[in-house]
Amino acid sequence: MVMQEAGEMYLETILRIQEEQGYARSIDVANRMGYSKPTISEQMKKFREAGLVSFDDEMHIILTQKGLKIAKKTYERHVAITRFLEAIGVSPATAENDACRFEHYISDETFNCMKAFAKEHA
Repeated sequence: MVMQEAGEMYLETILRIQEEQGYARSIDVANRMGYSKPTISEQMKKFREAGLVSFDDEMHIILTQKGLKIAKKTYERHVAITRFLEAIGVSPATAENDACRFEHYISDETFNCMKAFAKEHA
């Protein structure tokens, strides 16, 4: 399954909510992302069918290994790119917004070079 930007954003959001409060529900994702509950429910159905999420008895979203891998990769890029942009003088708000877009399109090669550069110049 080729993951597109929107899918990565959903999975990253689920991961971040889980890290903050210990669980994520569809309503939490809807509130965080500014989408309607039916929109989120439809996406969660697609993710469940693709093997990216499951649900427990309380309807908490559980990232599968496959979903967690995508979410962690996206979030790692988000954090690293935000820090990199701030280090070169970009304001925190702009760095955060730009990282949200850039994280989905940057190649592994470019990302790894950015990380290495940041490490050398930290």
